[in-house]
Amino acid sequence: MTLSSYRMHRIYLAATMNYGLGSDDPEELSYYNKIKKEMDKMKKKPVKKGIPLNWDPHYGKDK
Repeated sequence: MTLSSYRMHRIYLAATMNYGLGSDDPEELSYYNKIKKEMDKMKKKPVKKGIPLNWDPHYGKDK
C-alpha cells in the first residue's frame, strides 16, 4: 500500500519539526527515516553566502 499525499505531508511535518512519528507502520517509518537522512545531509553541506564578485565584464555572455 502506498502512502497518500496527506499522510506523506504529515510525516514530513513531523520529521522537519523533530516530532516523533507515533506509528509502527514500516512504510511510514521508512519515509520518516528517509526525510531525516536528507535533512542530516543538508546540515552537513556548507551554505554559500554573499554575492559572488566577478570583474570580467564579458562573463556569461557569448562573444
